[in-house]
Amino acid sequence: MILEIDPASPAWVHAAANTVLYLHIGGGGVGLVSGAAALYFRKGSTPHRIAGNFFFVSMLIMSGIGATVSPFLPDRISSVAGLVTFYLVLTSWVTVRRKENSTGGFEIGAMIIALAAAATGVVFAQIAANSPTGLLDQQPPGPGYLMAGIAGIGAFFDLTVILRGGIAGAQRIARHLWRMCVALFIASASLFFGQPQVFPEPLRDSLILAVPVLAPIILMLFWLGFVFLTKTFKRSAAPA
Repeated sequence: MILEIDPASPAWVHAAANTVLYLHIGGGGVGLVSGAAALYFRKGSTPHRIAGNFFFVSMLIMSGIGATVSPFLPDRISSVAGLVTFYLVLTSWVTVRRKENSTGGFEIGAMIIALAAAATGVVFAQIAANSPTGLLDQQPPGPGYLMAGIAGIGAFFDLTVILRGGIAGAQRIARHLWRMCVALFIASASLFFGQPQVFPEPLRDSLILAVPVLAPIILMLFWLGFVFLTKTFKRSAAPA
């Protein structure tokens, strides 16, 4: 994210822009490190919870700023990515904070936000695909379709949770897990694929930058297998 401020603007405008930029970068950096740590530590352990709390706060700061500021850059597709990331992190955190086999207005509101993000992503992707350059704000349609797909999947599972009156056991852990991992994937892709200029030139065209982007998805698949194929999280609380 690059904030272009008129040099003639007041000092407080420059200070505010720098603060927003540093919070966005700092939140993203802490999110990547704490997210990797949360995936490494045993699920449910104290280090996992501490890393998860850092990830939750830092990712909300990073994605919230990205979703709010990106339309003014302009970078409208990135604003959808920020909104989807914010939605994934928040719903993932609420999943493990909420009592098992319970649901409420939060899930309904989250589903509406996800559906709105999906629709917006499709619209922006279509605008990019139909433009003479095939781009919207220098972005191809692919990321817009990807964000729309992720948001749509999230909304579908929100609906299943609402209709079932909540979830428990392995399904609850899986909901928390995949949403955090996909949020980390989006953040990693935004840095390593979206901002290659910040890395040494020899790395920009190499496959090395793909490793931290694909790692959250690979680890997500591993942990989902662990959750569903072992008895560790099989226990389900009785419905209230």
